Amino acid sequence: MQMSQPYLIEPRGAISELASSKIREVANAGIGRSDVLAFWFGEPDEVTPQFIRDAARAALDEGATFYTSNLGIAALRAALARYMSELHGPIDAARIVVTSSGMSALMITLQTLISPGDRVVVVTPVWPNLTEGPKILGAQVVPVPLSCVAGRWQLDLERLLAALTPATRLLLLNSPNNPTGWVISRQQQQAILEHCRRHGIWIVADDVYERIIFEGGHGAHRAASSFLDIAGADDRVISTNSFSKSWLMTGWRLGWITSPMGADGALLTDHFGKLIEYNTSCAPDFVQRAAQVALEQGETVITHTVERYRAARDHLCNLLHGVAGVHYAPPDGAMYLFFSLDGARDSLALCKRLVAEVGLGIAPGAAFGPEGEGYLRWCIASSLPRLDEGVARLKRYLAQNA
Repeated sequence: MQMSQPYLIEPRGAISELASSKIREVANAGIGRSDVLAFWFGEPDEVTPQFIRDAARAALDEGATFYTSNLGIAALRAALARYMSELHGPIDAARIVVTSSGMSALMITLQTLISPGDRVVVVTPVWPNLTEGPKILGAQVVPVPLSCVAGRWQLDLERLLAALTPATRLLLLNSPNNPTGWVISRQQQQAILEHCRRHGIWIVADDVYERIIFEGGHGAHRAASSFLDIAGADDRVISTNSFSKSWLMTGWRLGWITSPMGADGALLTDHFGKLIEYNTSCAPDFVQRAAQVALEQGETVITHTVERYRAARDHLCNLLHGVAGVHYAPPDGAMYLFFSLDGARDSLALCKRLVAEVGLGIAPGAAFGPEGEGYLRWCIASSLPRLDEGVARLKRYLAQNA
């Protein structure tokens, strides 16, 4: 009897080579330990506000448990258009697409624009989805690193523009930045936009933290500078966003895309809709209804959150100031402090030791690319007493390993 040929059970190459989450790896090391003080994930220690939860509960009571449009319910898309127009100038609801999370917004966008072999430039260090998403689709990823100069994270604009060659398909940029807290300037955005216009390069902006800004900002509602502020409706600019951070809704998994509209009225939204159908079909109706209430009544939540995080940033920086071997640049936005420890060359191993020895959970800088190695990311979305205890544990670790 002829034996059949044995086959290996394995995924395609791009998935085999895909980096797993180093943040999850550290968190998994602390599973089952009630004594671990966790600052590894990018989420607050406060629950979603009551009025948003009440809106979801009311929607469930009304039976909002069925499929909706691939693009999102009309009322939420209209509310998002009003919200985005207040921040960035007129944006039609036809340009808005609702997705099942900010992660999905980013991946749907990349699936729409990227083909295997495309050249994608990414400003790093950055949340790993921005570098790994293009790789899943077979793209060539070219990192352009930020640098910490004179106590501030900075972008080398000339280096970035040089990397944005005519052969480049797409630029991915996250500002305010996770993990560094860097915020791009309007002048830099203008130079990048003009350059990308000349060469037909798409700009995909991860704007998840645009409302969490500590310095500068613009408009009555205070938002970070956005490419949407200066781009025309027909520019090759796409913004992805999420309800997770600004409205304390991390577990709700809801995001949105703001897409361009061609001079001839052409839209990408129908193409996004096709991909959503084959990914998630649609976002849950009751979650979308709660998000609409968050948009319409939630400005006080954002104000509270920003002030709370600013106080936490200042408090944590003060606690770490003068601790031997600790170096940091205060973030201008987002919800993290990216800091280094003298001699810390393997951030993943170090974070696992922090969990094992003193019960302190923070994220390894290597999770955000090779440019983040040697750093650690501390989520500041926390009460001041928790930060006090966290720093006490860090000091205890440093003393034990002097």
